Amino acid sequence: MPLGVKQKSILATCNYAARNRGVKKLMLIVEAKKVCPDLVIVNGEDLSPFRDMSKRLYHFFRSYSWNERVERLGLDEVFLDVTDIVDYNLQLLNPAHLTRSFFHLSSQDPERGFPYDASVVSGCVCPSAPPDSNVDEAGGAGLSPLLTRLTMASHLASYLRAKIDQDYHLTASCGISVNKLLSKLVGSKNKPSQQTTLLAFNQESILDFMDIHNLRKVPGIGYKITSQLASHVTSHPQEAGHVDEESSVSVRDVRSHSGMSSAALSRILGGPGCEKGLGEKVWGLLHGEDPTEVKEAADIPAQISIEDTYKGINRMSDALGQLHTLSHSVIKRMHIDLMEEDLDSDTPGARRWVAHPKTVRLTTNCHKSLSPSSTGGWSTAGTENGGGAQTPQHYWAGRTSRSQPLPNFVFGLKETPEHIVERLVSEALLPMFRHLHPAKQGWNLSLINICVANMVLSGNSAGRGCGRDISVMFKRQDEVLREFTVYDDSPPPPMPPRRSGTDNNRYAVDIEWEEQEDDDGRGTAECPQCGHCIPFFAIDAHQRYHQLGN
Repeated sequence: MPLGVKQKSILATCNYAARNRGVKKLMLIVEAKKVCPDLVIVNGEDLSPFRDMSKRLYHFFRSYSWNERVERLGLDEVFLDVTDIVDYNLQLLNPAHLTRSFFHLSSQDPERGFPYDASVVSGCVCPSAPPDSNVDEAGGAGLSPLLTRLTMASHLASYLRAKIDQDYHLTASCGISVNKLLSKLVGSKNKPSQQTTLLAFNQESILDFMDIHNLRKVPGIGYKITSQLASHVTSHPQEAGHVDEESSVSVRDVRSHSGMSSAALSRILGGPGCEKGLGEKVWGLLHGEDPTEVKEAADIPAQISIEDTYKGINRMSDALGQLHTLSHSVIKRMHIDLMEEDLDSDTPGARRWVAHPKTVRLTTNCHKSLSPSSTGGWSTAGTENGGGAQTPQHYWAGRTSRSQPLPNFVFGLKETPEHIVERLVSEALLPMFRHLHPAKQGWNLSLINICVANMVLSGNSAGRGCGRDISVMFKRQDEVLREFTVYDDSPPPPMPPRRSGTDNNRYAVDIEWEEQEDDDGRGTAECPQCGHCIPFFAIDAHQRYHQLGN
């Protein structure tokens, strides 16, 4: 069944059944219906269920990782570095009994794992005719270490996909290779619900694999780079907004173009503000090289950002309404992603912050291709590609931002979310909005984004490298240290002998006074003669008072 997820009038995404019918992501709903009349549309305005499931799956993958290298990519993609797991199982592999191998999922528990056939790759392979497993990549006899590692990784991927299907009733595809670039590309070969292992053991086979891909499909090469390279290769100027993934310019076209090299790419892509080493980086991507490592797993996001797009907001009442709506979503996300159950609290269900964002940022964008209409409002000017559609260049041209420290009242747990949102809008967001747009109306806003960033870990027992809450430590130290404390049960030492003279009388009176302590912490003692409570520093004077009176 062709299925699409909409956000406002745009098709945010669609399944493969819809794509096979010609439907594409980011199409207008009207156009998608024309291409596929029986397309089923579901509302995707609220992404909370998707984020919750994404978080659950992320923790699922982390539970199988040994090195904590689990990197999220959007809501539905994850990179896993399983090098250490594969290396461990390679040491235990018996080449004489490959068909009866056992994959160990734990280095501590030898029974945790699954049986597998190490003589064949699990799932699909690319190219379709795999090399002989008895010949290594150097051309000598024996078992190929790289092929064996890839085979093991393919069986681990197959096991994890089966667990996802069993535990979450979701399908998954996977790509297995030696780096992030190649694994992502090969994982797209047999979607959906399939996995593919890239069996490329030399540079020539890697280039053969890379050359067949359109330039825009290579991760790390975006619209701007694609348009610049397409213009250079075809000698026809290309606009970044008109280049898509179906562009006819392939990796082979660019890589084999006359005079193309790392230095040539630096000249073509260079310019003011250009990333240092961009030419060398792109040249490596065209050759299937990706030195970036899989990032270590993070318990908290780097930032939380919520935005929405509009046909055009011109009135303050409309802008205020959207600021309230977006702020409520940000606060809700903060409570989901940045809080956990407080196990040290005596209150059931108590929660605490595991991280505090320090900055709030407001970003807006205005329609730029505008002309005053006869009615005094604004209308979108026509473009060469027809209608009032805006290209990505026009869409991002007017994007402006302003940031400030995030107010501390946002982290209050006694106030209602509605009260926090009201204060956040009136005390932080509205002043920033007025700074970005001094005019009282007529902005024609196409986008509003609210983001909280600069996360700082809170003091608690969760997370790696994170300190404990010192107040909780002091409250619980007696309970925690009781069993480790040595108590002196011996009798107290004898009282020192009394000295003669005045000091002896003074000491005799002192030991008979009953000590007390005021609420403010100052020490007092009750006079045995008159019953008054006298501070310690005044006992001598009070004693002389009675002596003089006598």
